[in-house]
Amino acid sequence: MVHRCYYFIMEDSREGARKGVQLIDIKEDQVGQRLDNFLQRVLNGAPRSLIYRLIRKGQIRVNKGRIKPGHKLKAGDLVRIPPLRLEVDDGPKVLPRGLLEEIRQSILFENDHCVVVDKPSGLAVHGGSGLRFGLLDIVRAIRPEQDYLELVHRLDRETSGCLLLAKNRQTLTFLHKQLKAGQVTKKYLAGLAGVWKAGKKTVSLRLKKNVIQGGERMVEVHPEGKMAVTHFNPVQKFDDLSLMEVVLETGRTHQIRVHALSEGYPVAGDRKYGNPAYNQWIKSFGLNRLFLHAHWLEFQLPDVSERIQINSPLPSGLKTVLNNLESE
Repeated sequence: MVHRCYYFIMEDSREGARKGVQLIDIKEDQVGQRLDNFLQRVLNGAPRSLIYRLIRKGQIRVNKGRIKPGHKLKAGDLVRIPPLRLEVDDGPKVLPRGLLEEIRQSILFENDHCVVVDKPSGLAVHGGSGLRFGLLDIVRAIRPEQDYLELVHRLDRETSGCLLLAKNRQTLTFLHKQLKAGQVTKKYLAGLAGVWKAGKKTVSLRLKKNVIQGGERMVEVHPEGKMAVTHFNPVQKFDDLSLMEVVLETGRTHQIRVHALSEGYPVAGDRKYGNPAYNQWIKSFGLNRLFLHAHWLEFQLPDVSERIQINSPLPSGLKTVLNNLESE
């Protein structure tokens, strides 16, 4: 497998660069795709960071206008892509055999419509931003006969658990409509710092992305953000950690982590929003990752009468942390 590198060529930087402009007319079978996902497929191998930068700078346009990465494409849209130079680096994009086999063994459910993978913590769903590959690349590698494989939703890199991928455009559109209507049930197990005192609680707070704090992009509770709803339910309490089942009603970026923080109980092991001193303490009990696991996924498939229910048990490493806390 050859590793491709894309470089943006400024159109006024050299004569004739405009000749490399691509104009793509969106067809019926491409309708409904997010612009960033569409570009990821068209520019096979281009890092998402480059795609977002080109969109932000207005170099990629739809119908001659600036557009956001999440824009849903419509029939007849004209997508403009600037000149890109493709170079092949010296090293091939080699996927580790051990990881390929691990993901192969982590498939929880599969049929003609979709596949559900038990994603390990530490593996990003996408490559790019310095990462040579992501889980999507691995699943495509272990299913080379599958022409179409796309993520239905995402999990943070440090979050483990159920991740759903569609095997065809019809299923992807069908599942996206369910997500938008709140008809996909997503449940998580989270270890929160401290002893939760509120019992069952619903947190409804608006979240705003890409707020710069200390040079880092963050999500924060903000009145101008998008509404997010999270249901917290205590499962087990320890001296200074609470195991919670968390149900998402919306699917905002870092929603559980920021809503938990807003209640005064950051997710244990969270290096972005958590308490460094607490994280250092809980590390002595064996926690070396974010204590957040997507353990339940329930959804409907086209032409299937019964809802699909998938369960992923808490990973052994997180169970060890709980056992060590209980022994203490």
